Amino acid sequence: MNRNYLIAGASSATAMALAAILKAEGDTTIALTTKPSLNGYDQVHPVEKYETEFLPPITEPLHGLVYFPGTINLGPFARMKKETFQSDFLINALGAALVTQKYLPNLKEGQGSVVYISSVAAQTGFTFHSSVSMAKAALEGLVVALSAELAPSIRVNAIAPSLMQTPLAEKFLSTSEKAEMARSRNPLKKIGSPSDIAELAAFLLSSRSSWITGQVIAADGGANRIKQ
Repeated sequence: MNRNYLIAGASSATAMALAAILKAEGDTTIALTTKPSLNGYDQVHPVEKYETEFLPPITEPLHGLVYFPGTINLGPFARMKKETFQSDFLINALGAALVTQKYLPNLKEGQGSVVYISSVAAQTGFTFHSSVSMAKAALEGLVVALSAELAPSIRVNAIAPSLMQTPLAEKFLSTSEKAEMARSRNPLKKIGSPSDIAELAAFLLSSRSSWITGQVIAADGGANRIKQ
């Protein structure tokens, strides 16, 4: 059976890895992206922002939606600007809500599964993470609320990674010293890869996870639970 999956933030490395997995299974991938020259999807819908007035209509039933847009703005709490808090909340949490709301009729028609990308920082305290932690914690609240409201027809879950080898995190891993420090802080001594998250997202979209909803699943090398 051909299934339709909507991927928001489709230019991210993890989104591209997920699209490859879904296409290999014969599914249709529909991209929402701020980078219109994007390849690797069956359909590409350029958007200016992940806000309701910029989101295009989609006619197909959706069997799944994954929301990838995110930020990593770190700094001392005392110096964080209001605009940073607002931007982080808009991109990480409110954008996820608005995209889901826009395509809720399509998801209901397809009995879809929704997957959000949170962060280990939503439940584990790290210095300089106040803005992103607050935004991702709001996203996890959305998971709990929507999983209750949309059951039993639509499942809603999130994945919470730690630092991964992606363009978004490149400045934190830009030297061998920084990369080694990141590995040493991780219980599995590994920096996550896009495929680590993409494989889990594909599982949460599929019928193999049909009894899982309302969960935030850590994919972080043990960083949220294990201290060494």
